[in-house]
Amino acid sequence: MADSSKILLSGEENGEQIKIDPSVLEVILGIAAEKIDGVVSMRGNLTSGIKHVLGREDRGKGVNVSVDEDNKLVADVYVYLEAGVNVPSVGAQMQKTLKAQLVQMTDLELKAINIHVVGLVFPEDEDQEAEDTTELFPEDNQE
Repeated sequence: MADSSKILLSGEENGEQIKIDPSVLEVILGIAAEKIDGVVSMRGNLTSGIKHVLGREDRGKGVNVSVDEDNKLVADVYVYLEAGVNVPSVGAQMQKTLKAQLVQMTDLELKAINIHVVGLVFPEDEDQEAEDTTELFPEDNQE
């Protein structure tokens, strides 16, 4: 990756610099988001799906960190929530937790955390799907 895609931290005392790739921030935010009550999973993409098939876990999936025109960090988080949760409450808790986690680990502030609810997961639907798949190929006892 080009150095222009890195986020630059500079020490005020001695002028040292630390460069952080945005994907590191995405991993930090992704791990924190998955631990929020009411979050079932994060949205993945083709790459994260392939990594899952190969047995690797893509911790940054569902999070996109970018720098806006004011050089401020903006995070977009794409989640699937458990059906029946209070969506605004879970979203507010997620924003608070992600902001605190990033400040704690990197001392960076986020200008905005945009929560995108991709879908709701209903437990009954998961149980129904499991029952349907077991009945797709019933045992044939006819002779």
